[in-house]
Amino acid sequence: MKRSFLLVAAGLFSLAATAQLNVQLHYDLGHDIYGKELSNRPRVTATVENFTPDKWGNTYFFIDANLGDHVVKSAYGEISRELQFWKAPVAAHIEFNGGLDGASGSFDNAYLIGPAWNWHSKDFSKTFSVQLMYKYLAHKKHHGNSNHSVQLTEVWGVHFAKGLCTFSGYCDLWYDKGVKGHFILSTEPQFWVNLWRLPRINDNAKWSVGTEVEVTKNLVWPANGLNDRFYAIPTVAMKWTF
Repeated sequence: MKRSFLLVAAGLFSLAATAQLNVQLHYDLGHDIYGKELSNRPRVTATVENFTPDKWGNTYFFIDANLGDHVVKSAYGEISRELQFWKAPVAAHIEFNGGLDGASGSFDNAYLIGPAWNWHSKDFSKTFSVQLMYKYLAHKKHHGNSNHSVQLTEVWGVHFAKGLCTFSGYCDLWYDKGVKGHFILSTEPQFWVNLWRLPRINDNAKWSVGTEVEVTKNLVWPANGLNDRFYAIPTVAMKWTF
């Protein structure tokens, strides 16, 4: 789970100028598809995600907590701030990524800065963003003894069927000297059915059910400890939007 609600929340902002918060619970199917190869992967992830716009731009964050053996095995989060108090569609983007892991102690922290180009349809039912950022990797010994990287990010959100369905997601591609091919790919498209849009359902009970597919290259660490292959790992998920 990662940022995949940023521009969907921007669409909701067109309806109400307030913060948008959601909580997600994902059941990971990696064990079922890849067997013992991903036996070290937690089955359940809880996500808290928030997008807050203001007259200066917006603030976004999420926290993933990976659960197993009745404890939190690891946690990962990202927080970003965009400044855009001018009419041009380009914003200034700054971001921090990091977390804690019960086995290794911590995820590698990363700091990013760069421009973001943001677009939306007139009714905000379709949204898209492209970010090109310099990325500083805090622990260079994990990245081919280099702190420096560049990352290209796309984020999208599409509401359709009168708001009943949402297709959203992100795609990150960044340089990492420490992996095979020197590039890491991570994309997580999500599909949600927003149950409160159905007839005779209370529109205050904002439940959604859906799925997310984590598609990666050179990112997921399997049980053998080599993060040098492609994975496509779906989840079964539910979400409450406040």
